[in-house]
Amino acid sequence: MKLNEIADKPGATKLRKRVGRGIGSGLGKTGGRGVKGQKSRTGVAIKGFEGGQMPIHMRLPKRGFNALNAKDYNAVSIGRIQTAIDAGKLNGTETVNAEALKNAGVIRRIKDGVRILSDGEIKSGISFEIAGASKAATVAIEKAGGKVTIVEA
Repeated sequence: MKLNEIADKPGATKLRKRVGRGIGSGLGKTGGRGVKGQKSRTGVAIKGFEGGQMPIHMRLPKRGFNALNAKDYNAVSIGRIQTAIDAGKLNGTETVNAEALKNAGVIRRIKDGVRILSDGEIKSGISFEIAGASKAATVAIEKAGGKVTIVEA
């Protein structure tokens, strides 16, 4: 076998479409675009445009529910709180609230309140004054000898 004898199998490669190369190519003149107008030209940007009429995607109503007064909570796991207590950043004897968590560096900024989640485990019995807690987190805190008080933000 020689280098000049190496070739693809017949039908392995397909010639590209050469548009606008004369009447004999079958894709001459309009180049498969039809005739005249904006759509026959390049760079057409009329995706949802309906000639000035309000486009259908804007006429149809929005789906789903997006509450205007939805609360944005800081989600904190009980494992993260236990880590802060172990590091001495959070006092285990005092009541833990959003301000205490911010001062300890557990949360960066206070949003609409703190919500405790059950990821990890807690060893010390701490009392919390927070905006909310998951059922599993409440059970874990009370099992460790703590108390959860829900405070409206």
